[in-house]
Amino acid sequence: MASVKITRALVSVFYKDNLEPIIHFLGKQGVEFVSTGGTQEFIEKLGYPVVPVENLTNYPSIFGGRVKTLHPAIFGGILYRRENSGDLSQAKEFKIGPIDLVIVDLYPFEETVAKGGSEEDIIEKIDIGGISLIRAAAKNFNDVLIVSARTHYSRLLELLHAKNGYSDLVDRKQFAALAFDVTSHYDSAIFQYFNKEQRLPRFKASIQQGKELRYGENPHQQGIYYGDLESLFEQLNGKELSYNNLVDVDAAVNLVKEFEGETAFVIIKHTNACGVATGADVKAAYLKAFQADTVSAFGGVLACNKPIDLAAAEELNKLFFEILIAPDFEPAALNLLTTKKNRIILQQKQPLTGTRQFKSLLNGVIEQDLDLKTDSKEDLKPVTKRIATATEVEALLFASKICKHTKSNTIVLAVNGQLLASGVGQTSRVDALRQAIEKAKAFGFNLKGAVMASDAFFPFPDCVEIAHEHGIEAVIQPGGSIKDQDSIAFCDTHNMAMVFTGIRHFKH
Repeated sequence: MASVKITRALVSVFYKDNLEPIIHFLGKQGVEFVSTGGTQEFIEKLGYPVVPVENLTNYPSIFGGRVKTLHPAIFGGILYRRENSGDLSQAKEFKIGPIDLVIVDLYPFEETVAKGGSEEDIIEKIDIGGISLIRAAAKNFNDVLIVSARTHYSRLLELLHAKNGYSDLVDRKQFAALAFDVTSHYDSAIFQYFNKEQRLPRFKASIQQGKELRYGENPHQQGIYYGDLESLFEQLNGKELSYNNLVDVDAAVNLVKEFEGETAFVIIKHTNACGVATGADVKAAYLKAFQADTVSAFGGVLACNKPIDLAAAEELNKLFFEILIAPDFEPAALNLLTTKKNRIILQQKQPLTGTRQFKSLLNGVIEQDLDLKTDSKEDLKPVTKRIATATEVEALLFASKICKHTKSNTIVLAVNGQLLASGVGQTSRVDALRQAIEKAKAFGFNLKGAVMASDAFFPFPDCVEIAHEHGIEAVIQPGGSIKDQDSIAFCDTHNMAMVFTGIRHFKH
């Protein structure tokens, strides 16, 4: 049936926001309403008669409302095929009238979990009748229009007005797809709730918001972002975020949040930090971060954990960069920074809250806990005769935070509050160290008194030997190599301080 005139509608919803104009339209078209409970009262108060579900089923709502619509008189009216002679004969035999439109939403299961409801409250919010009605109507999209969430009301009202109370097959199939999106997401949320305790090795992820990107990592690849970006950021200026922009924004905000309680500035290029610093104010922190690599900062993604003032903006405006992220912007600073129309300015509205991460590989998916461990003073185990000074300890912890967010193998060279250089994504730790040393010297840094951080242990003493040659005096690393003692012995012989954390921070 290509075009169906809506003559009978089953309406039973938890949320009644924006439902009223739909009821008025249908009522004025002479549509018969079937409903129950609070929705029935809502429709009747608007002045339209309602056939109670109980009149069709000859059963009252029972078991505390757990069973209301689960009956052939209801499901038959939804599921029987209007062009199937056998179905038509049975519908006539059992006096089952057609239902052309189903407007049903689901109990707020996710909301109840999010609010910390009791297990009893949460279980009672597992919808049975509603989800069954939605699936039945969606299955029979040839004959029935299903509206499964309040977010679809405006689309329905637009359709009703445009087609004067009729629906076409294309319309019904679109709404059916939306309905199965609703039901699959709902079931995934319920599974996730139960699986926190059961820990079944299953992968289920459901995100109902998606945005098609201009392209993926490269122009020949399609890209889509799934998630609610607007809840995290308000875009104050600039062009649309790309796939690569999003990857770098994620790296930037994850790194800068490590410096809670300080004024920190980070500069990211291809997910790795080319500048990180803390300072007395935003301008000072930025200038120190920029100093680490004045070349790579060009076209970078910048992030700060404090509001951007005019003094900082005047310095930032001298640099070509892709994105700047901060919790706020002084009006004068924003006016200056938005003079370049393509420059992306993001105001971060809330912190990242995820605890798990996953990615696809080998025709499957791997999932793990996020690395949420930040090395602290309590984690440090001195292993050398010389104990690191208080200033060195602060520098070591600073370097360790950067190391955690840098692609392995990595070595980070720093002083307290400033990244000097890092070796990134190298196939050997020695190569990473040599890269860092060469880069630091290229930008005019004297490494005398600097510290070194490594994301994993040293299998040989070569890294501490090279570090000593260039004036580095303190080292932080996880430890755990069978040859740890070789590195410790060298440090002892050459008056270097080294601490172990016992925590590896690989990043691939």
